[in-house]
Amino acid sequence: MTQTTHHHIVVRRRGGPEVLEFVETPLPVPQPGEARVRVEAAGVSAYDVMLRGHWFPGFTKVPYTPGCDVVGVVDDAGSSGLTVGQRVAASTGLGNGGYSEFICLPAETLVQVPEGVDPAEAVCLPANYLTAHLAMHGTAEVQSGEQILVHGAAGGVGSALLELGGLAGLEMYGTASKHNHPVVETLGATPIDYRNEDFVERIRSFTGDGVDVVFDPIGGWRQMWRSYRALRRGGRLVWFGVAATKRRGILVIPASLAMQSLVSIIPDGRKAPWMANAGTMSGGENAWYRRTLAELLDFLAAGKINPVVAERIPLAEAWRAHELIEQGSYAGKVVLTTAHGQP
Repeated sequence: MTQTTHHHIVVRRRGGPEVLEFVETPLPVPQPGEARVRVEAAGVSAYDVMLRGHWFPGFTKVPYTPGCDVVGVVDDAGSSGLTVGQRVAASTGLGNGGYSEFICLPAETLVQVPEGVDPAEAVCLPANYLTAHLAMHGTAEVQSGEQILVHGAAGGVGSALLELGGLAGLEMYGTASKHNHPVVETLGATPIDYRNEDFVERIRSFTGDGVDVVFDPIGGWRQMWRSYRALRRGGRLVWFGVAATKRRGILVIPASLAMQSLVSIIPDGRKAPWMANAGTMSGGENAWYRRTLAELLDFLAAGKINPVVAERIPLAEAWRAHELIEQGSYAGKVVLTTAHGQP
């Protein structure tokens, strides 16, 4: 019997993890230029959690299906030019349907996944590793031998930064909770306990005059100022997230913007360059997106990178994935799996 329905997660109102509804709806039909993907793994991010609890101008309104990265198998190629049975990875954009059993996506967003790659590991790449690659090589323009500090070093993007930093020949330091220090060390960085140590003082004790680059996904006035102080002259502060909203609310965002603007004009040789949004690269900068994602997938297939998968959680229990992220006690990326993605 031909399948006519599928399940996905819907957010109908802002709130806690309990607002994530597991619903059954008609199977989506690909439009011209699209292919339908039978999802095996969908990534969960801190942005998913933030958007579930708050609405921000320009972002998705309710009702919507969360999820910005998927890996799966082409189920209906439509007029896309792809082949049924191809395994593909894609960045779908924030709040754009990833928490689904099936999803229709434009062919230009789909990049083939090499044979033998674990879908749960591959789904770490379209958002986390693309963001890390853009921050490191596009914005910071790191050079071999430079020293970097990564905040949230055991998280999804943080661990990606450390892996790419290792490939780039960087000397690395990373802030993380004490229980995640073994993960940070395994990824080639010196861990700093941000809860019980002053990371500015620790960086100065290690380097003398600071690091060349700080990657800050936390945000907030005080955090960014301290990150700036951890730089040596000529250093770069790359701010790309607002994880601090989990504790301090959405006012962290304007405070972070104000601080970035302020430190950008201080004439002391340090910089805070603006970073493009990696999530938009599947659109306006499609060549970069496809080339870089394909390169990262090849790295994964060759064992050059090994994404940290924090936990694999069934799609129907998406609320549990959001609870895990809110608790902040995990390392790596939380992944939702469908029945199609089970071993």
